[in-house]
Amino acid sequence: MLVAATTLIAKMLGPAGGAHPLHPLQVTAGRFGFAALALLPVLAWRRPSFAGAAWREHGLRVISGWAGVSCLFAAAAAMPLADATAIGFLSPIVTMVLSVPLLGERVGPWRWTAAAVAFAGAVVLTGPGTAAFQPMALVALGAALFLGLEAIMIKRLSRGESMLRIMAISNIAGAAIALAATIPVWIRPLPEQWLMLALLGITMLAVQMLFIQAVRLGDASFVMPFVYTTLLFAGLYDFVIFGVLPTTAAWIGAALIVVGAITIGWRERVQRRGS
Repeated sequence: MLVAATTLIAKMLGPAGGAHPLHPLQVTAGRFGFAALALLPVLAWRRPSFAGAAWREHGLRVISGWAGVSCLFAAAAAMPLADATAIGFLSPIVTMVLSVPLLGERVGPWRWTAAAVAFAGAVVLTGPGTAAFQPMALVALGAALFLGLEAIMIKRLSRGESMLRIMAISNIAGAAIALAATIPVWIRPLPEQWLMLALLGITMLAVQMLFIQAVRLGDASFVMPFVYTTLLFAGLYDFVIFGVLPTTAAWIGAALIVVGAITIGWRERVQRRGS
C-alpha cells in the first residue's frame, strides 16, 4: 500500500497535481532528504560504526538507487500509476540476469523462461510500434534496470554489513547526490508541496523498515509475492483520484510481468529447499 502511495505522491507533485509542478529530480531530493532526516534520531541512538564499510558497493548502490527512483517518479508523473509500477516490476528480472556475472549465480531454464515471459509483458504494456506506445515507458524501463542493479548491490552488502548501516549510507549519501542534482531545476515548493515531500520521505523510510522486518520474520520467497499487490493499490489510486482505468493491454502486460517475477521467486524457493 505504501509503495504505491509513494508513486501517487510523486505524481501529485508533478503536472497532474496542478499548475506548480516540481521536477522529478526535486521530488527525488525530497524523498532522500526527508528520509535521511527521519533516520537521524535512530542513528544518534544506535550509533552504528562505519569503519570498514564497502564504500565501492555502497557508492554503486546509492547511485543506482537514486537513478532508479528518479526514473520511476518521472514515469509515474507522466503515465498511469499501474503501468509505471508494472514496468518497474521488471527489476527482479534485471537482478536475476545481473546475478550471473556479478554474483556468480547459476540461472536455469525455468528462470530464463520466466524472464522471457516478463519481458513479453513489458512489450505488451509499452506497445512499441503502435498508437498506444508511451515514450515515458522507456524511462520506467530505465527505473527497472537501475533498481535491479541496486538489488544486486544490496545482496552483496548484506553479506557483511548491518541493515542499519546500509540504510544510513543509502539515505544520507542519496540525499547529498539528489540535492546536488536538483540545483539546476530547483523551484521553491509551495507550503503544501513541502508537506508532501516530507510525507514522501517518511513513507519511503517506512517502506524500507516494514520490508526488512517482513523478510526477517518470514521467508523472502513467501514475502515477495505480496509486493505485487502494489499493482492493485496503484490501480485503485489511479481510479479514485484521477479516474483512470487500466486498458486491456495494461492488464495483460502487467499479468505477464507478475507471473514471470513470481515464477523466479518460486524457483529460488525450490532450489533452496533442495539444497
